[in-house]
Amino acid sequence: MLIAERRRLLLEQVHHRGYVSFRELAEALEISESTVRRDLRSMVDEGLLVATRGGVGPIRQPRPAGYRGGGHVGADRPAGRAEGPANGAAAHRRDGAADGASQVPPEQRADPVPEQREAIAAHAATLIVPGTAILLGPGRTTTALARRLAGIEQLTVVTNSVAVTQALIDLPQIDVVLVGGALRRSIGAVVGPITEQALQALRGAQVFLSGEGVTAERGLTTPNVFAAATDQALMAAGRQVVVLADHTKIGHDTMCQTVPCDRIDVLVTDADADPDTVRRLRAEGVDVRLA
Repeated sequence: MLIAERRRLLLEQVHHRGYVSFRELAEALEISESTVRRDLRSMVDEGLLVATRGGVGPIRQPRPAGYRGGGHVGADRPAGRAEGPANGAAAHRRDGAADGASQVPPEQRADPVPEQREAIAAHAATLIVPGTAILLGPGRTTTALARRLAGIEQLTVVTNSVAVTQALIDLPQIDVVLVGGALRRSIGAVVGPITEQALQALRGAQVFLSGEGVTAERGLTTPNVFAAATDQALMAAGRQVVVLADHTKIGHDTMCQTVPCDRIDVLVTDADADPDTVRRLRAEGVDVRLA
């Protein structure tokens, strides 16, 4: 990856997420933390980002008088102002929380919309024809769908999701094809060139995908560049593309496009979805179902 491209991706990640730790950026771009630190040090010196303890953040306001620039990433405070124990402990807690959260798969985090998610999964299950092969991408809603497949007598499920596999492991009537690849703990799935190559040889009647945003302009999007490439391979392997997204994702746009609107056959969301976005998606030819 060229330096300019790497720095552009780093800047996009920071502006999308706000505060980002070195570890999160290294994982997102699949580069070493030392490379991340070196690039960020230059970007902080150039005034593109602001340094914090353990990571960086976007520039939100002019630097205060007496700001001590240069040096090392992590020394972003006015000259002559010492960081006391209380401030240091708080910063450590913030950094630790960010690093820990990046390693927790979505399925293990608190669910803000459990009822809507289950309603979406229940409706999606009615779209599946027994005896066919389907593909399930990673995500809490696709995992909820996997748990509802127990009533289907015969089915083949292709997935790159650890949580989906666990949901199906005790269902003998479901043949599970778990594709290989590099494990991304932050999304609980395998991604990368190995995964994409394996998916090229597979086909399914339907593919069920979720993401972080759905708009009429860009379709389904995700902030993770590596998850996006694998989702695109999943999309290509399915004859019908079904997107599962609760109302908090409708009208929200993130960095990486995974499924453009003209490839979304069905969108299953809930009744709280933004009506204007729903109208525009339908105008683009998307079959929007309100669970």
